[in-house]
Amino acid sequence: MLQRLLGTTAPRTTTLIRLMVGAVFLSEGIQKFLFPEQIGSGRFAKIGLPAPEVLGPFVGSVEIIAGSLVLLGLGTRLAAVPLITIMCVALGSTKWPILVDRGFWAAAHESRTDWSMLLGSLFLLLEGAGPWSIDAKLSRNSRGAEAARH
Repeated sequence: MLQRLLGTTAPRTTTLIRLMVGAVFLSEGIQKFLFPEQIGSGRFAKIGLPAPEVLGPFVGSVEIIAGSLVLLGLGTRLAAVPLITIMCVALGSTKWPILVDRGFWAAAHESRTDWSMLLGSLFLLLEGAGPWSIDAKLSRNSRGAEAARH
């Protein structure tokens, strides 16, 4: 089970995807606390999300924790799951109305970062963190310990 979560056959260049996804989520999470009215709970209230005073800090915390884990390549597949969820909610709650009201091209323009983060997170869920990650190191150690037992 640990091998499935940590193991990866992704190339070293996966590190670039990991750095992009992790850095953007970490930054966005921090900004939800620095600028709550514009990016955190105030924005969540404006778009009609429930309990914005709870949801804003919660989402910010998840983005900080999961973004940091992705940056480190630690538990990357697990960390990608809440990030995918966040992006699906973001697309549905903020970009779908743009598509309906202003059309495809306006929605495509406004949602480019959202799609990049969603697809980057999906990539990491499917492929893992790559060989330059803590996951890869733990996976190698786990394989070595398992081989020693047999």
